[in-house]
Amino acid sequence: MPKPTKGPRLASGPSHQKHLIRGLVASLITEERIRTSEAKAKLVRPYADKLVTLGKTDTLHSRRQALRWIEDDDIVHKLFAEVAPRFHDRNGGYTRILKLGPRKGDAAPMAILEFVEETAASPKETEAARKRRLGRRKAESASEEAKPKSRGRRTKDEEAESPAEVDEPAAESTPADEISTETAENKENG
Repeated sequence: MPKPTKGPRLASGPSHQKHLIRGLVASLITEERIRTSEAKAKLVRPYADKLVTLGKTDTLHSRRQALRWIEDDDIVHKLFAEVAPRFHDRNGGYTRILKLGPRKGDAAPMAILEFVEETAASPKETEAARKRRLGRRKAESASEEAKPKSRGRRTKDEEAESPAEVDEPAAESTPADEISTETAENKENG
């Protein structure tokens, strides 16, 4: 396991910091994503990576080593059965830190610590995830911005692919034109 820090700590003492790290790692394994301060996320990341590396070997000895660090059998079972097999072909870097804005109250920089996903998502899943992440309005505006806009003349490749579309401006009628046509019709009928 990584060596504890010397000097100033996140918690009140070394044992408290150890319990804090253990709790955050256990939460990360069960939830697969936690929201915490940047300092805590940077401190927890190497411990989580070491435990995933232990989970990849899946021997009795490695399970006992993980149980020394995380004392809950269910969490260790999830680590060895679900989390670690996802990273079978990956050598390290199992977690990532996504920085968020400052926290209300004390303005501490916040971050999300999560496992890097190894499964290839289908395009529909990624589109759905993008809509959830960005919100419906932002996703619609992003898809509109993704459409190519023609600026000026077309290139030869674009002309060859599709014929040039010419939009003729429609003749707009003004209220004065409508009134004059109505009065002309009234005179004819009248």
